[in-house]
Amino acid sequence: MKRVLITGTAGFIGFHLARLLLAEGFRVHGYDGMTDYYDVTLKRRRHAMLLQDPGFSATEGMLEDQARFDAMADDFAPDIIVHLAAQAGVRYSLENPRAYLDANVIGTFNVMEAARRLKVAHLLMASTSSVYGANDEMPFTETEKADTQLTIYAATKKANESMAHAYAHLWNLPTTMFRFFTVYGTWGRPDLALYKFVDAILDDRPIDIYNHGDMYRDFTYVDDLVRGIRLLIDAVPERPASKEEILPGDSLSPVAPFRIVNIGNSEKVRLLDFIDAIETCLGKKAIRNYMPMQMGDVPATWADASLLQHLTGYRPQTDFRDGIQRFVDWFRDYYGK
Repeated sequence: MKRVLITGTAGFIGFHLARLLLAEGFRVHGYDGMTDYYDVTLKRRRHAMLLQDPGFSATEGMLEDQARFDAMADDFAPDIIVHLAAQAGVRYSLENPRAYLDANVIGTFNVMEAARRLKVAHLLMASTSSVYGANDEMPFTETEKADTQLTIYAATKKANESMAHAYAHLWNLPTTMFRFFTVYGTWGRPDLALYKFVDAILDDRPIDIYNHGDMYRDFTYVDDLVRGIRLLIDAVPERPASKEEILPGDSLSPVAPFRIVNIGNSEKVRLLDFIDAIETCLGKKAIRNYMPMQMGDVPATWADASLLQHLTGYRPQTDFRDGIQRFVDWFRDYYGK
């Protein structure tokens, strides 16, 4: 039975990944700081559900607390580490940038150090589609340059990719970075658009629609996302003997067992169509407050997920209308609305 350490198990994606791995018989240990960036009650409910499975255990602690993290990691002795914990949110990074340096740079360094010391078989870490920044050639592919980040959040995630590549090269540490594209679904974060829109519409509050709705996102359902992560666990990168070994379209490093993989639905959806679908699921119209583009935001994201499919045989495919309906059903049940 493989032992998987997941950081951020009280978070949205970490919770869903832990549930999937536990269902497959993995032994999972979670590490989470339970920060108050959003409702801690929601985080505790997620952890309480995971703790009902005897294969799950957890430690509360901040990533920046190296002594606590190391003690936990040494005690659990994982075969695999999946690092999902981070200070999330593009917009909050405009208000509190230091939180991103502490959690996403120092915290990630501590995770990489533990992975190196424990010689784990595979380190997998979350990045974001935000690293593509000002790139405008779509769909985004992992092999294109991504040097024009537009927020400190995106910059810290790009720093993580660079740090991880150096560790993979220096210590022969097999590492996969995945770039997520606009994840949504049940047990989601209250700061995400779908959650905010549904909550506001049900309460007859207006919703803010940036760039007057002229926005496109590659909405990726959380169950599809964690299925992609699960399959990538087994797709362990190996250092190639030469550049000629690397297939076209593969982001495998020529000098390290390191790869970057997009996980997205490969469908560019207009924000206004997404809102229309929410209204249909709720049977209620939104009060729309059209706004200019917000600082640091990008007009569109769109993933080329062909590398994921090549490595795993899998491609996310949940239609956004179906995913919204599942979220609305969960939201109404959870909040009794």
